[in-house]
Amino acid sequence: MTALDPSSPVAVVGTGTMGQGIAQVALVAGHPVRLYDAVDGRARQAADAIGARLDRLVEKERLTADERDAARARLRPVGELTGLADCSLVVEAVLERLDVKQELFRALEDVVSDDCLLATNTSSLSVTAIGGALRVPGRFVGLHFFNPAPLLPLVEVVSGSATDVAYATRAYETARAWGKTPVACADTPGFIVNRVARPFYAEAFAVHESRGADPATIDAVLRESGGFRMGAFELTDLIGQDVNESVTHSVWRSFFQDVRFTPSLAQRRLVESGRLGRKSGRGWYDHREGAERPEPHTAEPAEPPAYVVAEGGLGPAAELLALIREAGIEVREEDEDDGTRLVLPGGGRLVLADGRTSVEFRDVVHFDLALDYRGATRIALSHAPNTSPETVAGATGLFQALGKKVSVIGDVPGMIVARTVARIIDLAVDAVAKGVATEEDVDTAMRLGVNYPLGPLEWSRRLGAGWAFSLLDNLHRCDRSGRYAPSLALYRHAYASDQREGTS
Repeated sequence: MTALDPSSPVAVVGTGTMGQGIAQVALVAGHPVRLYDAVDGRARQAADAIGARLDRLVEKERLTADERDAARARLRPVGELTGLADCSLVVEAVLERLDVKQELFRALEDVVSDDCLLATNTSSLSVTAIGGALRVPGRFVGLHFFNPAPLLPLVEVVSGSATDVAYATRAYETARAWGKTPVACADTPGFIVNRVARPFYAEAFAVHESRGADPATIDAVLRESGGFRMGAFELTDLIGQDVNESVTHSVWRSFFQDVRFTPSLAQRRLVESGRLGRKSGRGWYDHREGAERPEPHTAEPAEPPAYVVAEGGLGPAAELLALIREAGIEVREEDEDDGTRLVLPGGGRLVLADGRTSVEFRDVVHFDLALDYRGATRIALSHAPNTSPETVAGATGLFQALGKKVSVIGDVPGMIVARTVARIIDLAVDAVAKGVATEEDVDTAMRLGVNYPLGPLEWSRRLGAGWAFSLLDNLHRCDRSGRYAPSLALYRHAYASDQREGTS
């Protein structure tokens, strides 16, 4: 099957923010659009709201006046489901309750033709379970748009266990014809984005709960070192703590309370106290008028070392060697089979975050992973209580000499960016191995759905296939809960890479 012809009528059931957005997308793509809502009068209000947004598109010169008028003429609210009888596609965007959605689609089957494509925009429920109530479940798919639907390009096209390939293909091609970037995925908890993204929030919260760093510092490190557009605390304040926690709980429950997806107690307390983020005025941050935004911890200026000794090539941090030389600091290189560290003149060592704590070693400062060490504006350092002040000062001064702000955090294994990226890679590799989606679609979904600077598989290739496994394996030794145990898929991923490189 190919994409729906633009002349084919499309229906949207549920006219909240998401429903209106989906209707606008289909309307601008040229389809006649029917709007239905169970609450009397809401479909008409939604049509008026969409018309107002079309007016704004004309003002911004994204639509002509003639195109707007033609789109308005194609938009029609209806008062009964029977008004959707001639539609070729019905997209549902109603309350996230399984019984409500099943009841709706059973009613729709009595109205539309047997070849009408039925789609749910659910973000947290099983597509298979919703479709299980249908007489013809093969024509049922998930079309998961991201909010705001007219602006964000990604659409997850989700095939339930009974979905016919032909109908999944039609949904995929239709989304593409609407100007979206579709990705195909199997029906799994969280689909691609909400499954793979959980560690971005979870690890930030875990670092905070362990008193490793405050929210402002963690957010700054994720942005300024990790390259993420927003930190986890500010992003969940924007999303809504209740919404974000609800998705986390849904994924956790759906995976039979898998410890890798365990929700955050600190976030639970926020929700219980009504501190839901921007919409309530307070969340992790105070968003009330006049409130001051807390500043991240930034170390005071320190003297850089006269030289450093590079033992090994520093692996993913190899770019630092050129930056150190450019800053006028001598680099003395020594070949070491297992060397991935910098040694300061006093003997203290700087080691890239590897999942171990500094307290395990004598006089070690760990530094965090950066997306791009040249472009990074902040670097996090961690050390044990017994690390010498001279080593901490030398490490701080070294990175400051490279033009970086330095945030010193607690002795957190894996630090902030490194543990987050490693866990994201693990869940992505595991999803691919289990047939949830292809590597390309996982990377596309995470770049477009949550604005990650790199797709997880792309990040893994850049860091080396064994990097995430090694870091998580070390973390697992520190925390035996199973939260950081590398997946079998990641183990195979790392081992296969070693075999290709001729190691044993």
